[in-house]
Amino acid sequence: MTNQSHRNRRLPTFVARGSRKLSDRQKILIETQLPALSIPSALPGTLDPASLFDPPVSETWLEIGFGGGEHLIGQAARNPGVGLIGCEPFIDGVAKALTALDTGGHSNIRLHLGDARDVVDRLTPASLARVFILFPDPWPKQRHHKRRLIKDLFLDDLARVLAPGASVRFATDVRHYADWAMVRFHRHPAFEWHAATAADWRRPPGDHITTRYEAKGLGDIAPVYFDFTRAP
Repeated sequence: MTNQSHRNRRLPTFVARGSRKLSDRQKILIETQLPALSIPSALPGTLDPASLFDPPVSETWLEIGFGGGEHLIGQAARNPGVGLIGCEPFIDGVAKALTALDTGGHSNIRLHLGDARDVVDRLTPASLARVFILFPDPWPKQRHHKRRLIKDLFLDDLARVLAPGASVRFATDVRHYADWAMVRFHRHPAFEWHAATAADWRRPPGDHITTRYEAKGLGDIAPVYFDFTRAP
């Protein structure tokens, strides 16, 4: 079976749930602001993410599953010369991000309401300098592990769009998902891990932005932060 056939049959990595009722302001922002910030449709492998930003950016980063947008918007504020693409499948999270953006601006953010893998499919090769995958749905039951985002095929797709030397930060507070992800990243030839001591992955990185979700500590371990590098 080809990779494209796998993509056409791929399972959802997030569970459908009822969203909180949007405020009138949020509804207006979804209708009026989201279209201008959304990632356009494109044939696979043809969308240069740098073309989405004006003024031009030095490099492009991607956050997969940004929740309420705290980390995404915080990184955009700290790095005004970088373009950030945020993907989130739930409309209430996108509405929260739009509310914050309506207050604080940031021309270096673009949003996708939906599956991040659809955006990755559109991007040109070696076009991302950084990817954040922070506290994705762990799908804790064994029969649901096949729905986890971190799988060999997805890492193939991620490796395609990462420039040599680009980084991927994966964070989780679920022990089994930490072990699962480490095994799959470690065995993939496109990714390297350069941690020297346990502190390199047990302590939040210096540029990390802690969100309210992370602070709740809903997992079974203290958060771990794995920074992988795209091999040359």
